[in-house]
Amino acid sequence: MSNWEIVIGLETHTQLTTASKIFSGSSTAFGAAPNTQASVVDLAMPGALPVMNKGAVERAVKFGLAIGAKINQRSIFARKNYFYPDLPKGYQISQFETPIVQGGGLTITLDDGTTKFIELTRAHLEEDAGKSVHTEFEGASGVDLNRAGTPLLEIVTEPVMRSAKEAIAYAKALHNLVRYLDICDGNMQEGSFRCDVNVSVRPMGQKEFGTRREIKNLNSFKFMQQAIDYEVRWQIEQIEDGKKIVQATVLFNPDTGETRAMRSKEDAMDYRYFPDPDLPPLVVSDEMLARIRASMPEMPQAKCDRFVSQYGLSRNDAQFLTRDNGMARYFEATVGAGSDPTVVANWMLGELLAALNRAEIGIDQSRVTTVRMADLLARISNGTISHKIGKTVFEALWADENASVDGIIESKGLTQISDSGTLEKIVDEVLAKSAAQITDFKSGKEKALMSIVGMVMKASQGKANPAQVNEIVKRKISAL
Repeated sequence: MSNWEIVIGLETHTQLTTASKIFSGSSTAFGAAPNTQASVVDLAMPGALPVMNKGAVERAVKFGLAIGAKINQRSIFARKNYFYPDLPKGYQISQFETPIVQGGGLTITLDDGTTKFIELTRAHLEEDAGKSVHTEFEGASGVDLNRAGTPLLEIVTEPVMRSAKEAIAYAKALHNLVRYLDICDGNMQEGSFRCDVNVSVRPMGQKEFGTRREIKNLNSFKFMQQAIDYEVRWQIEQIEDGKKIVQATVLFNPDTGETRAMRSKEDAMDYRYFPDPDLPPLVVSDEMLARIRASMPEMPQAKCDRFVSQYGLSRNDAQFLTRDNGMARYFEATVGAGSDPTVVANWMLGELLAALNRAEIGIDQSRVTTVRMADLLARISNGTISHKIGKTVFEALWADENASVDGIIESKGLTQISDSGTLEKIVDEVLAKSAAQITDFKSGKEKALMSIVGMVMKASQGKANPAQVNEIVKRKISAL
């Protein structure tokens, strides 16, 4: 494969977070019974006219500003003509010649720390199609039009990626950004974030692009990696065997790990685009553009830099905490309540993240609020409880959203033992049974000390102050 260069471009359909559809008042909520969220506009009933959803426009502009793109304050909607059972009108309303967003780009960071700027061609507004259902009826298919008219922002890159790793890094960066901006929930399982990957190969050094094939509707980063890897190998093998690549739309089968052709790839001329006569040009006023620009949040990279300089976090920790606006808000709220920034970051990236992953929920649904997290860290900081006991308290807080930190500590008797007399008594009892460890420590084996401290902690049921125990054990052993 070293003789071949891979060329990749992505088209990503992001479902916008509006409560209603792009041209009708129907709900966009996921999971409703089939065909219960489709109005006369979505069903293409005669005489039903589309009305533009202002919220969708605002979200598209917000994205364009975030990537440094040109906002076309006058854009056009077109009819993209094709015929399929889940497309009631026989055409899709989209944007073709003049999209609302042009240019811009995203900087990605690869595993080795190198960065690359991925240029975007455009981002345009369009409506989603419905869904064909093939499993509900024996010998027949059904059509669910709940998704018909759902607002999408299709984001298109230039063909500038040269490996599956670059494509995955870009897709993840884009996924993080649209969630950070709160314009898309990013739920890939529900179809809110779907990627089409255009893949071609060419001999190393050749300027002309090879013939591309488009892998449709990839809804996980893992499948994207597998699909690209397979498609690249397949195309190279075909060319080396003397065969030609035919431009096509292909599907990826995760069960077999293979792609298969679905249909020959259409070009723009096949869709017979023309301006939609039912929709006037979309105009973004100077006032609207200024208002959206003023409401833009601090961008992830700027926030990351600030977290490093203001809070003294490592670059890796800052990047993780700022890739999601909810994580960043939680961090700053907890720090604002008086907690040490580094300690907050460690707990968020440790106990809190693990609990969120187990519960399969986001930070905004955390069962431990920022106030309770700050209370917990304060009790660890002032020596009321140890770090280890803190994990026990955290678990209790997660299990009972009404419980307080102090209430849990008191009810479970978890207060840290810091009384020197009590600790010395426990240490004496442990040392009396640890002759071998004492000998090992005196002969230079540092691990023996940790073994003795561990036994003291166990004897105190984890309540002993670790720093005091360490000091007392060292002092007593040196006196033996």
